[in-house]
Parts: sequence; structure tokens; C-alpha cells
Amino acid sequence: MAARAYWSGQIRLALVSIPVEIFSATQSGAKIRFNQIHRPSGKRIAYEKVVPGIGPVDRDDIIKGYEISKGSYVLLEEREIEAVRIESKRTLELVQFVDTGEIDPLYFEKPYYVAPKDQLAEEAFVVLRDAMRKAGKVGLGQLSVRGSEKLVALKPCGKGLLLETLRYADEVRQGRAFFEDIDDIKPDTELLDLATTLIDKRTAPFDAGEFEDRYVEALRTMIEKKAKSKSGKAIIDDAEAPAGTGGNVIDLMAALKKSVGGEKGGSKDAKKPPAKKKPSASTRKSA
Repeated sequence: MAARAYWSGQIRLALVSIPVEIFSATQSGAKIRFNQIHRPSGKRIAYEKVVPGIGPVDRDDIIKGYEISKGSYVLLEEREIEAVRIESKRTLELVQFVDTGEIDPLYFEKPYYVAPKDQLAEEAFVVLRDAMRKAGKVGLGQLSVRGSEKLVALKPCGKGLLLETLRYADEVRQGRAFFEDIDDIKPDTELLDLATTLIDKRTAPFDAGEFEDRYVEALRTMIEKKAKSKSGKAIIDDAEAPAGTGGNVIDLMAALKKSVGGEKGGSKDAKKPPAKKKPSASTRKSA
């Protein structure tokens, strides 16, 4: 089944308009979601809207409110909220370009693929893509979608374009407050060299397929065991104790030297990251 477009409209650069479609670049992974169950009956728990001291309320009696002080709210009707929604103009105007890599990763939110809407749009689309690639620039604009306005960045991605929604400045915390207690010290040269050597030995091209969510895999295995078990007892496997626990002072120099000595091969030999993908429970069962 063809993917459904998240947004359809046009990219505008000055007097040039390019019809495009935007598709989500991510999908829900193999996440395990739980329901809350009433233990005695085994039935799923439902939720009611309740008011303290009053009890359950009808859906028609619920409106939205913004808290301006403790327990004091400005009440808003749905039609009032709808009245201030940003009209979707179906146009993404590129108002500024910045160097690739200039935007702090903290601002990036969610990626989308951008493709020309039809063959007539391909020529202008390719020109914009290749011009940004040649200049090493990322385009910025604001996209109106579903009643709100999103700040977005646009850059080349293979034969197409990648659009990433960005957080606004007031949505990002500055890190200075979290790092101000770190002392301004200069690391020992030998320690720094050992740490750099260890990093070099573990350097390899990024491949997301080499990593897996081990927690999800462990949960899936446990669920399969529990589904086959007739006892209903808890199934708990002993977890491996984390390394470095306890009150002993770590000899950093010795630890780094041991780590570097234990690494086999150099950066040229490092073809895979240290975390390797294990076969899932279903794969092991069918093997």
C-alpha cells in the first residue's frame, strides 16, 4: 500500500514554486505496549473522566482551560481555539539558508521525506536539491499543518529532500546551568592519549541495523515464556550486575591501559560497533 502523504503543497523560493508531497521518515518500531488489567477478573481497566468531590462527568460538560494561577483557569470554548488556528496555506516558503551543520542537534525534532508531486515538478525540484547540495546549505521556513505552525529545515537527501521539524528557541533548555559545577581542569596528556586510542580502535561506519533494543527483545522473550507457562508465577531472570559498582576508587590510568590492551585491531579493522544484533526469539525458534 502506498504511503499516505503527511502534507501536500508547494515549496516556494522567491518566484519559483515546486509542488511536493511530504512523507513521514519514521515508523513505530517493535515496541511492546501494556494494558492495565484488573487482576481478579483479568479484564482491561477502563478510564472515566471524574471531578474530585463530584464524580464522573459527561463528555459534553468538558471544556479546555489554561491555568493562570493555582486552581484558577481561563476557560476556552473549542470554537475560540479554532478561531486562532493558523490557516494552512499549503506553501512552505524558504526564507533563509544556513550552513550544513550550523543548527544544533538539540533543535531537531522529527524527519520527513520530501518528493516532487509529479513529473512536471521534477526539474525544479532537482535544481533546488542540487543547488543546496553544491552550496552546502540548509533551507529554513515555517510549515502550517493541522492548525499550528512548525519551524522546519530542508536539505538534500539522496535523490530527494529531507525535511526536519525544529523546536523553537523557547522549547530548548540551555546546557550551561547543568554543566556549571564541572571544574575547569586540563586532563593528563597520557590519559587523554589512551582515551583517544581507545576511541580510534572502536571507530567504525555507522549502521543502525547493528543495534537493537535489547530491552524490547528481553521483554518479548519473557512474554513468550510466560504465555507457555501454566503456573502463572513471575518469570524473572537474574540480571548481570553492572560493572564498576561499589565504593572502590577506579585507577583511571590502569583501566584505560587495560581497555586499550584488550582491544584487538585498529580503527581500520573495526567493521562493526561493539553492540551486535542478536537473533530474536522467533528467529531462534525457527532455526
